Amino acid sequence: MKKFEIDCGKAKLMDYYDKFKALSDPIRLDILNELNNGELSAGDIADKFALPNSKISYHLAILKKVDMVTERKYKNFIFYSLNRNGIQEASTWFDRFQK
Repeated sequence: MKKFEIDCGKAKLMDYYDKFKALSDPIRLDILNELNNGELSAGDIADKFALPNSKISYHLAILKKVDMVTERKYKNFIFYSLNRNGIQEASTWFDRFQK
């Protein structure tokens, strides 16, 4: 077992893996960048990227699964915003290399 696995546990290591895998896609990075400016509906996000709603929904579901975005339902709309705690959690992984 590697030292990193001992330090943070196998389950936590897989959480980091999933977060970084989610960040490996340029569309998802662009979505996070747009959400950094404020909450947007899935339709607004799709319009910004000229992509079908289904493709945006796919990427948003991945970002939601790894706790990087949250959703809020209002009437027939779903609004997405950054989950800054989830993003901060991913960035703490790099902190261990600064010691």
